[in-house]
Amino acid sequence: MTTCNIGGGCSADTPVLDQDAARDQIAGLAGDWQLSDEGTTITRRITVKGFAKAVYLANLAAWMADQHGHHPDVAFGWGYCAVSYTTHEAGGLTEVDIACAREFDALLA
Repeated sequence: MTTCNIGGGCSADTPVLDQDAARDQIAGLAGDWQLSDEGTTITRRITVKGFAKAVYLANLAAWMADQHGHHPDVAFGWGYCAVSYTTHEAGGLTEVDIACAREFDALLA
């Protein structure tokens, strides 16, 4: 099983998931992750009350990213935080993204 702790990072040689494999993988995640139309990114948008809780979630995603060396795109504002994973070096969604999404879900559980 691939873990988030990827140390030196991913490369252009890191295998990407096709859309069917990506759908299968996100079906097993705890959160409400959505696959992009291109099949290259997964996003979980979390609704919260107020701005501070959105900031806390963004900070949690940032902390986890620094622990594992795999950084999501994070967007937040009043009442929401959205976390998106893709492996830029590989040009798409990888097992590392799925593993990080799974761990993010676990932190929120």
